[in-house]
Amino acid sequence: MTETKGLGRIEKIEDLSKVWPHEAADFTPWLAEHISELGEALGLELELQDQEAPVGSFSLDLLARESATNRTVIIENQLKPTDHGHLGQLLTYAGGYDANVIVWVAKNFRDEHRQAIDWLNQRTDEDTKFFGVAVELWKIDTSRPAPHFNVVSAPNEWQRETKHSVQGAKKSERNLRYQAFFQKLLDKLREQDFTKARIGQPQSWYSFSAGHAQRVHYGANFTQGKKTRVEVYIGHTDQEWNKDLYDRLIEQKDKIELELSESLEWQRLDNGKASRIALLRQGSIDDDEKTLDELRNWMIEKLFDFKRVFGPRLDDLAT
Repeated sequence: MTETKGLGRIEKIEDLSKVWPHEAADFTPWLAEHISELGEALGLELELQDQEAPVGSFSLDLLARESATNRTVIIENQLKPTDHGHLGQLLTYAGGYDANVIVWVAKNFRDEHRQAIDWLNQRTDEDTKFFGVAVELWKIDTSRPAPHFNVVSAPNEWQRETKHSVQGAKKSERNLRYQAFFQKLLDKLREQDFTKARIGQPQSWYSFSAGHAQRVHYGANFTQGKKTRVEVYIGHTDQEWNKDLYDRLIEQKDKIELELSESLEWQRLDNGKASRIALLRQGSIDDDEKTLDELRNWMIEKLFDFKRVFGPRLDDLAT
């Protein structure tokens, strides 16, 4: 056999502890820093919300959100083969955070656990997605180890649905204008460390985490009536919690509006689960490019103002 010169030999590293000696102390923090790479493997743009997020007396490894849809994502990981205990924890955490996307990361998946993930995808509604992801380490000859996420279980319709949604967006010129607008917005916000989101979506709104375990967000939106809006959106699954936080914030209404030098719209939304505190101005995605630049700069300025004024209050009240 003729030997091909210049090519290396790929080798899989079976002992993950050579890179991550301890799951909680090493692997979970590493995964938190590289959550975008996990998102790429899943076809999602993930934004980290919390690490070791509390669920009763337990702790979820990573709590995240999907930037495009604002869906809640939970991630449970282990450096060993899957086991029944982690499967039970995964379901407990999914219920605790009312998660839409549930991701189990492990060294490898036993057949019975991969089948369990497949069964859950078959039995749950279309808004709930389960993923099994094997984390692997590879090297070429004496190179440094390189991580690889191998998706071993996913919803059957996942790729087709993702492709369909992208194709549908391409058909709408208006959606493309939204996508271009928010792409520039994200690029500027990311430069100033407001967000880690990278990909603008073909939609009329974008939300950014205010922390606090996925319960409060800052928003930048185009609304009906040719208006744009920057907001604090209190949207926890617990309606009582939302209204209580809103009521405590409105007690500081005068001070908040004085610090912002703006009069806000305070929307308790008694007939809905969420509440909103917003600032609006005229503006539409159909405006000319100069006006859109002005709207984008206004959104950026007000998002930072909201974070400055509401951030400390949310840290104090939204616990």
